[in-house]
Amino acid sequence: MSTVNPQPLWQPTAERIAEARITRFQAWAAEHHGAPADGGYATLHRWSVEELETFWKAVTEWFDIRFTTPYERVLGDRSMPGARWFPAATLNYAEHAMRAADSRADEPALLHVDETHDPRPVTWSELRRQVGSLAAELRALGVRPGDRVSGYLPNIPEAVVALLATAAVGGVWTSCAPDFGARSVLDRFQQVEPVVLFTVDGYRYGGKEHDRRGIVAELRRELPTLRAVVHIPLLGTDAPDGALEWSALTAADTAPVFEQVPFDHPLWVLYSSGTTGLPKAIVQSQGGILVEHLKQLGLHCDLGPEDRFFWYTSTGWMMWNFLVSGLLTGTTVVLYDGSPGHPDTGAQWRIAERTGATLYGTSAAYVMACRKAGVHPSRDHDLSAVKCVATTGSPLPPDGFRWLHDEVRHDLWIASVSGGTDVCSCFAGAVPTLPVHVGELQAPCLGTDLQSWDPAGKPLTDEVGELVVTNPMPSMPIRFWNDPDGSRYHDSYFDTYPGVWRHGDWITLTSRGSVVIHGRSDSTLNRQGVRMGSADIYEAVERLPEIRESLVVGIEQPDGGYWMPLFVHLAPGATLDDELTDRIRKTIRTQLSPRHVPDEIIEVPGIPHTLTGKRIEVPVKRLLQGTPLEKAVNPGSIDNLDLLAHYQELARTRP
Repeated sequence: MSTVNPQPLWQPTAERIAEARITRFQAWAAEHHGAPADGGYATLHRWSVEELETFWKAVTEWFDIRFTTPYERVLGDRSMPGARWFPAATLNYAEHAMRAADSRADEPALLHVDETHDPRPVTWSELRRQVGSLAAELRALGVRPGDRVSGYLPNIPEAVVALLATAAVGGVWTSCAPDFGARSVLDRFQQVEPVVLFTVDGYRYGGKEHDRRGIVAELRRELPTLRAVVHIPLLGTDAPDGALEWSALTAADTAPVFEQVPFDHPLWVLYSSGTTGLPKAIVQSQGGILVEHLKQLGLHCDLGPEDRFFWYTSTGWMMWNFLVSGLLTGTTVVLYDGSPGHPDTGAQWRIAERTGATLYGTSAAYVMACRKAGVHPSRDHDLSAVKCVATTGSPLPPDGFRWLHDEVRHDLWIASVSGGTDVCSCFAGAVPTLPVHVGELQAPCLGTDLQSWDPAGKPLTDEVGELVVTNPMPSMPIRFWNDPDGSRYHDSYFDTYPGVWRHGDWITLTSRGSVVIHGRSDSTLNRQGVRMGSADIYEAVERLPEIRESLVVGIEQPDGGYWMPLFVHLAPGATLDDELTDRIRKTIRTQLSPRHVPDEIIEVPGIPHTLTGKRIEVPVKRLLQGTPLEKAVNPGSIDNLDLLAHYQELARTRP
């Protein structure tokens, strides 16, 4: 990685820097808490990790967090795992998410959009009323603090209401998208034993209706802890026998009552992709998510009451929970339920236009798909309201940065961000006061002591190393469900460097403070001692118009050798002939490294992903090493299980 300071793709104006909330926060923290007044973001970040407790105390004051019982200290125990934040404090996440209803009752809290692309508002007062009504009904059903409440729901207002009502009573929310099959849902929900299940009868996607009543019936049979099932008739069907009607539970004009719970009381359970074995059931706390998301959304994303926040996501991905937390900053949240590419690839840009989105978030894969499809967002849509386009899910390739710059707007703030379900937040990404360099995340986030380490635990600069976090974050899991001794939690993050969070990504921290993500470290390509992330290969190969998608793995051989195949899913009409094969090899050789030219290039009918859209490199690697399918992968976590048969057959027939 070159340490040369290249010309930035985007530089915030002096006016924009002055108006940014993070600038105002720094000046206020300097006056009240001894933060450095000068030096911009770099000095603020250094202070935030060196004076961790003071920083988080400042966050709670700046955002006026309401502690009904005061905390004894900010960090009672800073060991990892096991950090204890704000001991003795009590509060409620949903109460903070509803605060804008007091001053902006008739303004939209939510804008709901389906495949017609016509936004429909839910006002703050209506959201508050529905949450109050439903919370009272949940209490009447016997839901008590700590009880789990589950949702098999698309990205619709009812899902937001159900989450907030659950949090209001001190319940623990957990959700899956309705495109998940029964086995995938049960692998998740059976672990946490929910007492209430919110369901739809089906959903609309790609212009078609998908009936899920049969799967709902199976969920009811296989979840014996359920006391109630709530039916939301998205497709207009009647409630099944024994189910409650959503409309009846949300009809009352009831002010919400917010249970005051300990800071570390569980808020929700998220799930790892679970590609090998059952998904990890990750528990995050009401207080930890509250302060982390206020910092991330209010300071890093620069969101406030005048903004509209749209992120394309489903309820099965942590980005949905992150999106809902936009309410904490008084922001109008845009919920889109439908296909990302219906009726055409440019659909998400049309939604951003029609909702007046100021921050539009999507996946890097969608940006690259738009580029390949020849989409012209600013030519075809009025995107003047969009201040920032953010991407996550995988590293945004350099060509993606350039395409957004050229096709949306030259003065566009492009925020590639990286974090994880594990913390439901970002380790690095958006900073409204810093320049954007092609292919790079702007900086580590406040309060996050992000470092790149070599195998011996030595920090690296301008070199590829393991992504580690050396101090606790409030939104780190308080535990995994059904992990009584904490061993699974420990082994997931702390077995490599004791007391230090190792995330499993390869990163470079540049000498000017930016961050480059290279892909998962457990699927890293290591040839002759030269390490390279799979994302680097994908970025280079998928520039070729013939390649729709690719997958690369490196496999250690019993004889000490190393086999590195590249699997390619071709665009329609393309052929993997000698000419294309040579071009792929030349692309990797010249743009990356001669050592990382694949040993074989193999055409496949498709690339398998998790249900949240991540390429499954490690399970494919295990299949190719001869691991039986049922041990290499959790079938319920894969978007197209049939695709794995090709890799299994290759392992069987390969000499």
